[in-house]
Amino acid sequence: MPHYKSRRILKYYPFILILLTFLVSGCAKKIPHLLTPEFEKRGIRLIAVFPVANQSKNMEAASLFRDKVLEAVYFKGYPKIPLNVIDEKLSKLYKDYQQPNVESIPPRSVGGVLGVDAVLYVNLQECETSFVLLAAKTSVTATFDLRSARTNDSLWSTKYSVTERNFEITKERVKMKSCQVFEPAMEEILDQVMETLPLGPDG
Repeated sequence: MPHYKSRRILKYYPFILILLTFLVSGCAKKIPHLLTPEFEKRGIRLIAVFPVANQSKNMEAASLFRDKVLEAVYFKGYPKIPLNVIDEKLSKLYKDYQQPNVESIPPRSVGGVLGVDAVLYVNLQECETSFVLLAAKTSVTATFDLRSARTNDSLWSTKYSVTERNFEITKERVKMKSCQVFEPAMEEILDQVMETLPLGPDG
């Protein structure tokens, strides 16, 4: 009889695991972030994703990350504004438009030009790998600040970091493996931060 009961428990074991997974994910806390009160009443529909300000040593990372940010914002329900359209208009007004911040390119000054409700400033603070013998440590850190194009106020902001460690049997293999970490790390950052951004009108 006890053997029969244990067989029945094993039969339902996969379903129990799935249920526990949903419960854990449902209870998971969102990362620290700031969100303006009554965000949904601000009428935010069109968001301009500015060029990613790159403070890291990885020169190619900013462009890749910006493409991923645009897709992530789109999947949250905000219409997609082509990046080349944004860059074309910014380049006519600002010399250093590729390294934007709130002071150098205030949201209100370009809101009308771009025809948007808000501007998203993204700063890639870190995106690099350090090596020690046959070990590699890859770190990616990014900040996000969504500003109103009407008032300059911060509507939503957050910061997230990912650190990955790799070990291999040769230096060549550890370098090759570490190069493959950057893109998944960026995606993990966006998965986490986008959980804290309210859904857009099409979400």
